[in-house]
Amino acid sequence: MSTEPRPEAARTFRAASGPVSLVLCTLLAIFLLGDAVVRAGWGQMLLLAPWVLLGLWVVYEIAFVSMVRVDADGATVQNMLRRTTFGWARVRDIDLRWQLLFSLDDGSDLSCYGGPARARPLRRPTSGDEEAKAPAGLRDLTDIRDRWQEAATTGDTPISRTWDVRALAALGLIVVWAAVAVVIANT
Repeated sequence: MSTEPRPEAARTFRAASGPVSLVLCTLLAIFLLGDAVVRAGWGQMLLLAPWVLLGLWVVYEIAFVSMVRVDADGATVQNMLRRTTFGWARVRDIDLRWQLLFSLDDGSDLSCYGGPARARPLRRPTSGDEEAKAPAGLRDLTDIRDRWQEAATTGDTPISRTWDVRALAALGLIVVWAAVAVVIANT
């Protein structure tokens, strides 16, 4: 039996293909690194690993990390390396073009790469007694707009824009590892 989430509970929207892409690419990376260990040994695998991990990091950033998280106080939008947090009182309008779009009171429009998106309508045979279902993107937009309208005056968190420090630190570590691997391979 599934229960409907409480209206005040936080909800995260992410592209459905993101976790699938990340899992498949992680399995491919494990296979490639395991193959390198079997064929060439641990030392060679450690020299190849930063390049495989760099590819996996790119897939993580492009496909998985972008998301929209909404709760009673406001929303957090992460578009790749950039994270924006704001309260509901800072929102002027919410729309669904190709992606979810927040219009904020500072005059900026924030497109959400990982949130609900407009999808092509499903082709189903129509019969007189079947009720047409609304697309998932429109249902999600309605849920987000309902939260915004219920709490438009309570969530007064200022607009905050930050970088994804953990992802940048991981990228820095991979780049340093790759530089060391190049130096070791050329000696």
